[in-house]
Amino acid sequence: MPEYGRHIQKMIDHAVTIEDREERTRCAKTIIGIMGNMFPHLRDINDFKHKLWDHLAIMSDFKLDIDFPYDLPERESLNARPDKVPYKNSKISYMHYGELVEEMIAKAIEFEEGGDQKEKLILLIAGHMKKSLYHWNQDSVTDDRIFNDLSRLSGGKLKVSEDTKLPEIRETFQSKAKTNKRRNPKRSNDKK
Repeated sequence: MPEYGRHIQKMIDHAVTIEDREERTRCAKTIIGIMGNMFPHLRDINDFKHKLWDHLAIMSDFKLDIDFPYDLPERESLNARPDKVPYKNSKISYMHYGELVEEMIAKAIEFEEGGDQKEKLILLIAGHMKKSLYHWNQDSVTDDRIFNDLSRLSGGKLKVSEDTKLPEIRETFQSKAKTNKRRNPKRSNDKK
């Protein structure tokens, strides 16, 4: 373990060669003390001593014959591969909108027709789609494109009236940038 260095490794190698079990145990406790002094900021962590004893066993290649105060890790568990992370391999129609937008559209379809809630939800989804598209491609963001994509993703079940206008994205981002500049003004003294 490179974090302990070659001198600790040499001490552990020497401890393995000691014939007297009591002397070997006393030497191992001294080595643990030295290893602990190398990382004083970790002493307050609950299992720090347990971790040190595990490292001692690993660095001795499990050849150190002493009474360990903790259960040792199994050699096979050190080289075991972790379980495979299950990834969802669903096809996303429009990558710039993402899978969550498609899920929100599916939920919006389930709402009652003609309800005020459904209209507000559709506008919220369309606004989010516009922001996502703006992040992806700032040149071709129009309300018509958003509404067409919304209709395509919903299979024609969600439609927005023609006179509906979504808020301008550029204005939103510019006002946020101005607010951030007011909160974090650049100091001219920083360069001195």
